[in-house]
Amino acid sequence: MKKAILSIALLSGIFFSTNVAAQTETSGREKVYRATHTKVTELKHTKLKVNFDYQKEQMNGEEWLTAAPFFYPTNELTLDAKGMLIHEVALDTNGKKSPLKYEYKDDVLKITLDKKYQKNQDYTVYIKYTARPSEVKQEGSAAINDAKGLYFINAQGKDPDMPTQIWTQGETESSSAWFPTIDKSNQKTTQEIYMTVPDKYVTLSNGLLKDSQKEANGLRTDHWVMDKRHSTYLFFMGVGEYAIVKDKWRNIAVDYYIEKEYEPYAKQIYGNTPEMIEFFSKKLGYDYPWSKYAQISGREYVSGAMENTTATLHGSDILQKPGQLIDENTWEDTIAHELFHQWFGDLVTAESWSNLTVNESFANYSEYLWNEYKYGKDQADYHQMMDVNMYLTTPGNFDKHLVRFDYDSREDVFDLVTYQKGGGILHMLRNYLGDDAFFAGLNDYLKTYEYQNGEAHQLRLSLEKVSGKDLNWFFNQWYFGSGNPKLKYSYTFEPVKKQIAVVIEQTQELPFQFPLAIDVYDNGKPKRYNVWVNATAKNTFNFDVSKNADLVNINADGVLLADITDQKTPEQNLMQYLGSKEFKSRYDALNGIKDQVGKSPAATKLLIAAIKDPFFRVRMRALKTMDLSNAEQFKAMGAEAEKLATNDPKTLVQAAAISALAKTKDKKYLPIFEKGLNAVSNAVKANSVSAIIDVDPSRASSLADKIDLEGASDKLLEKLLPIIVKNKVTSQMSNIAQVAAFYPFVKFQNPELGKSAEEGYNWIMSSDNLKATESITKMLGHAKGQIGDNPQAKMMITQMLKDGLNKKMELLKQTPQSANSINKQIDVINKAIEDFK
Repeated sequence: MKKAILSIALLSGIFFSTNVAAQTETSGREKVYRATHTKVTELKHTKLKVNFDYQKEQMNGEEWLTAAPFFYPTNELTLDAKGMLIHEVALDTNGKKSPLKYEYKDDVLKITLDKKYQKNQDYTVYIKYTARPSEVKQEGSAAINDAKGLYFINAQGKDPDMPTQIWTQGETESSSAWFPTIDKSNQKTTQEIYMTVPDKYVTLSNGLLKDSQKEANGLRTDHWVMDKRHSTYLFFMGVGEYAIVKDKWRNIAVDYYIEKEYEPYAKQIYGNTPEMIEFFSKKLGYDYPWSKYAQISGREYVSGAMENTTATLHGSDILQKPGQLIDENTWEDTIAHELFHQWFGDLVTAESWSNLTVNESFANYSEYLWNEYKYGKDQADYHQMMDVNMYLTTPGNFDKHLVRFDYDSREDVFDLVTYQKGGGILHMLRNYLGDDAFFAGLNDYLKTYEYQNGEAHQLRLSLEKVSGKDLNWFFNQWYFGSGNPKLKYSYTFEPVKKQIAVVIEQTQELPFQFPLAIDVYDNGKPKRYNVWVNATAKNTFNFDVSKNADLVNINADGVLLADITDQKTPEQNLMQYLGSKEFKSRYDALNGIKDQVGKSPAATKLLIAAIKDPFFRVRMRALKTMDLSNAEQFKAMGAEAEKLATNDPKTLVQAAAISALAKTKDKKYLPIFEKGLNAVSNAVKANSVSAIIDVDPSRASSLADKIDLEGASDKLLEKLLPIIVKNKVTSQMSNIAQVAAFYPFVKFQNPELGKSAEEGYNWIMSSDNLKATESITKMLGHAKGQIGDNPQAKMMITQMLKDGLNKKMELLKQTPQSANSINKQIDVINKAIEDFK
């Protein structure tokens, strides 16, 4: 699972901090313990025959469930079955059905078997049922914002701009909304599904398509078979009008199910997949374990992406066109993430949600591995730095354990600790063990627990088995403990000994132990020392020097996941930038001079060097840091910025350079900006529009409707939103929704932008624009899980929606001829109000 990350919408952490509900006590001493589900029954095979009622948005199903007692004899079978109608339950013996007694209550189906069965004594139960996703009561979370399991998108075809689709989402425990099962991660079963659909649609499920038969009334039945065991939450169905673009890895089919509009760009979006499969297979020493790999996208998807075994589902953000793809395939990390799950998550699956780290931390770290292999270590380090910073700077993470047995909701573990911090922890573990031992340990873990379940202790045992090293100290700190080192450091020179004493202080309550890379700069040149920091508040290390050190750079390799208090002069930052090979040290040095630009010659020298850095992210950062309206900076860097704006091989750098030049307000650059309006790159085009508006504000309204703001950066939206609202640029109405939907919160951080956002919201609500209104309610729906139980935030959003509803009602009175469209908008607003009650 890859979480969807909302952008400018979630501006105010004050209101969106989730209140944690009180835990129930299980004894006088401790909070609730989330034990692994007790296996009374072991599933063996799940056979389904389904068809869909598009009008009612329901599914008619028949199931043949083969199972046996896990260990102890039993005459009962207890299944999860959410929101269903159960029509028939019977024992199936070689096709002969014998009715069984059952009770269906509170989403649990309890079946009394015909006798007491022993371990390994299989039986098959037949169940005829109707799945009704609209009746499912469980709610979503910040990570997965809805939990109905089965989704009908534009089922009646009423929205001409939306394709008709069906897709499922099983994680965490929502597969039981579309077939009765034991909906726990430690249940694995083989499967087959017969899906009957209108012949114009294609289908996708786990495993291989074994057969396809035409039926009466324009229907077709596809038979999908998954012959290897996997967890029930990974079952998947997808239905819709997709083009299927075929690729392959070795002799295994790799298919891209894509909306037909995006078919020409399928290989640009997905095309690295076979190379990824080959890379991960070799890196792990374990070939891709399944019979095929397909990827599909779903509209209105409830998260980011989902690693259904052999059939990954992506949100529609994956659908990109050349203007986006030339800048960056923003979904490539997610493609790698979900693919890596086919090993970590699907082949070996977390035995409970408490141990989700053995799924998600690995998928997160796969993004590092892919970036390192394909684009170089700088890109991988940049990606991980951004991830770890998200963990470090978001309140509420410090006290959470990576392996968590006391969560309030199982959805809570899908967070920055499991994903971003977990990936950073694996990076430390890899660097401590070395690549050979680390990847050999992963290979042992996969081979030992293939098609079974795993947990953090088993990962530790595999790594210890291969490396011969005890790793309890590491796992106790990072997996079964919380927080991270918070470091301060100082150093003093002893002239007689010609040594410096570097003092490392840990300011958090519980000290950590860890290896640490320290660069000591003597006569301007760094020397690397790798030391061991003990779990004490203060550690001192002595290093030989010819004179007092010019600079000490701790965590010089950027591996340690820590908060470090650092104060360096511009001259020291320049020395660090010029002397460091590692990306993070260079980037930190560049960030370190942001308040000194224009005040210090060393800061200017650093910027001059950084805009020529071989890594494009550093060039971009330097361009964003400089101020070319300053005459001294312009003289030093103006010519280079102009070159980058026209010739840099990375369009994102070109775009950053255009923004840097725009600060000059100099009309001599208008030809560069004008040329940028015709670029393929969305970033170049957008920043050129912004630059022209900066230099010649009179052209704002004529340019505002020419730029594609779908997927635009927050900065560009902030710049153009007031212009769009003031000039009533109707074509951009739906694109400003992600800011307008949260105007009460935007006001707290940026009153001026908040005022424009409020005007934009009122404009949308006073207009007959279904798409823009739906964009507002969808953004609020996505944010619901992150708002949590915050009553103030809920009240503000509810009041905002009620105000919008009143405006729509007034519009309906004024324009009764538009009743059909306006009533749809009233309906979606009412539903949103209901959701926030």
